[in-house]
Amino acid sequence: MNATVPAAANSNPYGLMAALHQGGVIAWTVFIILVIMSAATWFIMFTKLFEQQKIMNQAKRVRTTFWGTPTLREGANKLEKNSAYRQIVDDGLTAQEQHTKLIDPVDQHEWLGSSLGRSTAAINSKLSNGLAVLATVGSTAPFVGLFGTVIGIYRALIKIGAAGQASIDAVAGPVGEALIMTALGLVVAVPAVLGYNWLVRRNKVLAEQIGAFSTDLHGYMVSNGAVKPALISVKTAPTPPLKTGSAAINPKA
Repeated sequence: MNATVPAAANSNPYGLMAALHQGGVIAWTVFIILVIMSAATWFIMFTKLFEQQKIMNQAKRVRTTFWGTPTLREGANKLEKNSAYRQIVDDGLTAQEQHTKLIDPVDQHEWLGSSLGRSTAAINSKLSNGLAVLATVGSTAPFVGLFGTVIGIYRALIKIGAAGQASIDAVAGPVGEALIMTALGLVVAVPAVLGYNWLVRRNKVLAEQIGAFSTDLHGYMVSNGAVKPALISVKTAPTPPLKTGSAAINPKA
């Protein structure tokens, strides 16, 4: 008997679990919905971050290995399969082969440009997958928590009416439940909004890099390899080794 008294005294009657038990089915429903929203938010954030970082690493390999190859096919073979840049190159090569089979004359510049444009748009669309969920969670989670808040305040008013007076003991539980639901809604919404803005910003950077690569590839293909990116086409002459002796210091000597 004495062992149960300290346990009851140390229990928090105004904590999360107590608020959920007091709120009943509605409080548990709101809580489960917010948990699902939070889990979806963090899952999407980590998966999109991994996907974006993978494409950034592919961009580094393109700058170091792709443009140094003698042909586009050899350069494509050095890229990772099923990667964004490999997809653009493969689509460009396919469009180049299809252009020779066209019956009606179509300018090669226009044909390749439209094909590379579709490929780039498909990649950008894939990068934006899941961001709508973050935007939805960020905009609706506070209102889901607010619904739990309204129910808690309503229960507090019912207790006040039943008791006939606004005592602390009567309203502390429902008001605490209302505040907890508000806090949970904000805890779920804030990371979703921050993650959405951050991922959208990184997607814009990736879209610019992919668009620049598509433009460089287009120029390379319509010029039969004569036009290359400035990173490859501009080469500095090697610096001659410094000679020792008086002639190196004074050439006229």
